[in-house]
Amino acid sequence: MRICVYCASSQECDPHYHEVARRLGVLLATAGCTLVYGGGSAGSMGAVADGALSAGGEVVGILPKFMADLEWGHPGLTRLELVEDMRERKHRLLTGSDAVVALPGGCGTLEELFEAITLKRLGLYFNPIILLNTRGFYTPLQGFMESVIDERFMNTEHLSMWSLVDEPEAVLPAIQATPRWREDAREIAVVRR
Repeated sequence: MRICVYCASSQECDPHYHEVARRLGVLLATAGCTLVYGGGSAGSMGAVADGALSAGGEVVGILPKFMADLEWGHPGLTRLELVEDMRERKHRLLTGSDAVVALPGGCGTLEELFEAITLKRLGLYFNPIILLNTRGFYTPLQGFMESVIDERFMNTEHLSMWSLVDEPEAVLPAIQATPRWREDAREIAVVRR
């Protein structure tokens, strides 16, 4: 399986986030999964890559050229692919992935996550989206998305486009338990009565 992981580069957050990211990387590699992520060496990005590499895993980084120029790329990856811009990076991360896992992060991580959810709603992405809810990070987002549905900006069925898990050990079982998204996604994309 090719698993796309969205995660942050912050080195100032609680170190527990980095520990969890590293554990996830080890788990993915041990299961024979290819990790595809943003290519960075710092924060949770570096930790998830280092974890996978330490367990002999294949790690593919997708990094915009301007970030490579700033020397933000991870030097030890199986493969580092340079792209023109952030838009292309997001496209390449998601293309061919068998699942998305979002770790806690800032606006970049959230933007990637929301794009994946949007594409799933529109029937352009059909695979699992798992939010690793470390320290309850995504609990407020889950509540917010329930409000979005309560206010009729999305349909109730859309709540099943993603799932939350609390520990990295639950990520692969959640991926395996998640069925392919509905083939009628476009029929339910528009909010109805």
